[in-house]
Amino acid sequence: MLPTDKLESLSARYREIEELLCQPNVVSDAKRYTGLTKERAELHGLVEAFARYTQIAEDLAGHKEALSDPDLRDWKVEVMSLSEASAGGLKEVIAAISGDNVYSQLRFEGGVHRVQRVPSTESQGRIHTSTATVAVLPEVDDVDEVHIDPKDLEISATAAGGPGGQHVNRTLSAVQIKHIPSGIMVRSEQQRSQHQNKAKALQILSAKLLEIEREAQASAISSERRSMVGSGERSEKIRTYNYPQNRITDHRIQLTLHNLDQV
Repeated sequence: MLPTDKLESLSARYREIEELLCQPNVVSDAKRYTGLTKERAELHGLVEAFARYTQIAEDLAGHKEALSDPDLRDWKVEVMSLSEASAGGLKEVIAAISGDNVYSQLRFEGGVHRVQRVPSTESQGRIHTSTATVAVLPEVDDVDEVHIDPKDLEISATAAGGPGGQHVNRTLSAVQIKHIPSGIMVRSEQQRSQHQNKAKALQILSAKLLEIEREAQASAISSERRSMVGSGERSEKIRTYNYPQNRITDHRIQLTLHNLDQV
């Protein structure tokens, strides 16, 4: 525990000395001026360190306050759609991640992630390989940014599944939208109201249509240019996580590290 009272007293004395050293009657008194200058030099390092400590403590308190407010917290994750696989686990999850520079930091995670591990149920110690496909799409803030003709949509409301009890299952809150020209089907059921789920579903549809437009533009670019900006094909393996060898490999930059546990 720091003796803050003592340190604050010394800081006050330091400020007092600096004021005295500017007074003409002190400057003209060589003995007093020399004594105050020496005292100031002895206090300088301590007072400066305490000032830094005080500033850091104030910043830390402010950050803690911000983190306690969910509206100010970075990297916020909202599950918009979730479906479970019949064999257990998850088949598909669509989530909206908000925060500063989210897309620029997560865009390179898009692709096929390959995991090699020995499952606990494997008696022979054989390595099993599984994959997860990740698509990182920029969120379309305004639906009008991607033109969607209401005549091209088939919108239906159904009862939401999953947790929520009788209230969720009795109300037709889930919304499913089919975009007829593209055949894209989206669904949102995580929100409480049908209106909110419709807005979320339209947001997902807009992002998917925007992706199609960008892929069409990319396909028209020359192969040399495409190799620089990326083809956008999610079927390409981008990273392998090998647990038995504690190895992680990023295939795009040919980098292999043997610190998977740290990653």
